[in-house]
Formats: sequence, C-alpha cells, structure tokens
Amino acid sequence: MSALPQTVPSEVVLVVNGDDFGRSPGINRGILECFDHGILTSASLMTLWPGSAEAAAAALERPALGVGLHVDLGEWAYSEGAWRCTYLRTPLDDPHAVRAEIDRQLRAFRRLLDRDPSHIDSHQHVHREEPTRSILAGLATSLGIPLRHYTVGVRYRGDFFGQMTTGERRPDALSAAALVDIIESLPTGTTELCCHPGYADDLVTTYQRERAVEIETLCDPRVRAAIDGSGIELRSFTALSGDYRSSARYPPS
Repeated sequence: MSALPQTVPSEVVLVVNGDDFGRSPGINRGILECFDHGILTSASLMTLWPGSAEAAAAALERPALGVGLHVDLGEWAYSEGAWRCTYLRTPLDDPHAVRAEIDRQLRAFRRLLDRDPSHIDSHQHVHREEPTRSILAGLATSLGIPLRHYTVGVRYRGDFFGQMTTGERRPDALSAAALVDIIESLPTGTTELCCHPGYADDLVTTYQRERAVEIETLCDPRVRAAIDGSGIELRSFTALSGDYRSSARYPPS
C-alpha cells in the first residue's frame, strides 16, 4: 500500500484582520461580507458600541472567524494641522484607570462571546504608548494570545489603508493591484494584514468611503487568485499554533 499523502504546511501564513467589528451595523455587514466572500479571516471586536451584540452573534454563527479584542480608549482626527480628540473613554496617563477600562472591555467581550479573545489590538494603536502598552502586554501574555506589533513571530502590515497619517486620501493603496503586490511580497512566517472594511453610512468617521472600497478589493477574485497562486495559507489567530505565554516578547517600539 502506498503511503498516504502528507499535508505540508505553508511557509507563508496570512491573517487578514478587520478592525472596528461591532462599531456599527454597516461595519459589521462589511466585515462579514469579506469573511463570507473574500479573504478576511479574523476581526477585532469593539465591545461598547451599539453594533457589538450583533457582531458577536454573527461571529458565533461563524466558528472559523477569529475574533479578538479591539481595545477602545479613544479616537483622534487630524484637522487644521493638529490631532483633535473626538472622544476619550479614560485618561491615558493614569495606569489604574486604563487597566480598569481594559478590564471592563474584556469582561464585555467574554459576556458577548463566552470565550477569551483570539488576539488583542487597539483602536488607533493607542497601545503603542505607555502605560497601555505594558498593561496589554501583560494581559496578552497571561492569556497566551498575540498582541499587535509586539508578538515575536507575527509581523504586522498596515499599508492596505486609504489615507495618509494626516488624512490625505490614497485611493491607489486600496486597489486590487496594490493588495496583490502586498501579497506577493510577504516573507516566510506569519503576517497580519490589517484592514477596515465596512459600509459606514451609519457612522461619523474620517475613514468612511474608503471602507466600501476595501470590501470590493478584499472580495476581488484576482486577490484570491494571487493568494492561491503563491501558496499562501489564510488563517485566523484562533487557528495559529504556538504558546504565546512563552514565546511572546514585547520590545520597545
């Protein structure tokens, strides 16, 4: 009897993660469309918005969709040459207040999904600054899950984004050709590709019409063909193997 063929794991693994899951029904629809019909494998849940319960219910119907915690401590918009705060949930320089707010959002996540998150990141990357960075690093290590930017073995790609830092539009960055270029440049190992798909007509945000363009691109057959042709394995953070309790290290940015 001939030996059964063995499955050889891909040397390149891609996690396509949609941020802002739960922020609004329109964002939810966009993320779910990209999971059902596109290349999205994972989402980061905002637990305190009106669409959070709806997002969690939809995720429970899709066991293959990895869901992490999108810690939401505030938001800033660039206007007239300066960053202006549009809302703030807690003082970011008070470690006790930050920890309490993160604990509140983690409890909400567990209530909504009856499990721990598959990964942790934060809205507008506020965890790249202290004291939030150290607090979330400790939480991620205790849960044994990745923390965006800081977990060894998981690279981050944020260049699939339709605006410059100061808000100027970059429509070419959201084209199928641009995403194929990103896919074809992926190195060996695991990479997280961040995205923000959604229908944002029900949301006040500076990143609005770009979200619908992202849906179209993430569901474009040319993008799927590029992944299949490159032998890249699409996975969620839930499906990643490894003990992040022992392998995660959080160097300074």
